[in-house]
Amino acid sequence: MEVVKVDSSGCSTCSSPTPKPKPSGATCPKDVLKLGVCANVLGSLLGVVIGDPPVKPCCSLIEGLVDLEAAVCLCTAIKANILGINLNVPLSLSFLLNVCSKKLPKDFQCA
Repeated sequence: MEVVKVDSSGCSTCSSPTPKPKPSGATCPKDVLKLGVCANVLGSLLGVVIGDPPVKPCCSLIEGLVDLEAAVCLCTAIKANILGINLNVPLSLSFLLNVCSKKLPKDFQCA
């Protein structure tokens, strides 16, 4: 009698993908400390900077990230107070994503 190993899904011939895909959006793939440059953008929100907000250094750090990854990175920076400003987290997050042409993912909460 031949013994056939069957996994929990009932499949004896299935193979798992190599490499296994990463779960999307759970972490920030960037060095969050570098996001301190985003304080200048938020300073304009608070009226500290006159004129257009200096978005290039901040936005270049999250460039290439999907909206969810960008939101997680900026949320982490804001919550860790790396930016050095006492902030309204939802408003600040939304503002930073908006000026960097990113969208706040539906139902995303900065926890």
